[in-house]
Amino acid sequence: MLVSIYTLQDDPHRIEAQSVTCKTAVGEITILDNHRPYITFLTPGPIRIIDIDGKDDTINSANAGLLEVLPGSIVNILVREL
Repeated sequence: MLVSIYTLQDDPHRIEAQSVTCKTAVGEITILDNHRPYITFLTPGPIRIIDIDGKDDTINSANAGLLEVLPGSIVNILVREL
């Protein structure tokens, strides 16, 4: 799946990933390939991305944000800054 991370300061960061795990207002969620469409608010905390090679890339977000899952295994993450 294609994960795109958007911030106000930087150009979009795009990663081909196996999974994305992050904290939401109702608990932790893991998004896998072919996940159904979904949108939720993110709470501050780590965003863990496992890339297609199995490498763990954890990003710490000090701000709340938004997670959007679109058809075609597209995941958009919007946060103010990382």
